[in-house]
Amino acid sequence: MVHEHITNGVLSAAYKVHSRLGPGLLERPYKACMAYEFARMGLSFEEEKLFPVIYEDITISLGYRVDFLVENEVVVELKSVETISPVHEAQLLSYLKLAKKRVGLLINFNVGRLRDGVRRRICGY
Repeated sequence: MVHEHITNGVLSAAYKVHSRLGPGLLERPYKACMAYEFARMGLSFEEEKLFPVIYEDITISLGYRVDFLVENEVVVELKSVETISPVHEAQLLSYLKLAKKRVGLLINFNVGRLRDGVRRRICGY
């Protein structure tokens, strides 16, 4: 239930941003507007959240950064690409595993209808 509330908030923000800006911009303006909307909505979030890779008994800080970690529960990765590819979805799943989080949203703003650019993934890490 908590994840659903958070993802609904994230998607509400994304739909508002997409309706105002439309497709065709680079990722940065969408990201800035999403941060603004999260703050306006009262959602807590971390931007460019860093997660290290844990391999056996070592921690490797390679700088893997998720676009947003919302309410310390939902990983949000933004794109502005022609199409979401399998590697983008694999990236989201990897981020979920690194962050030890269950729910992630991959949002591609470079689409005519935003619902065609949204992928929700659940990871059992």
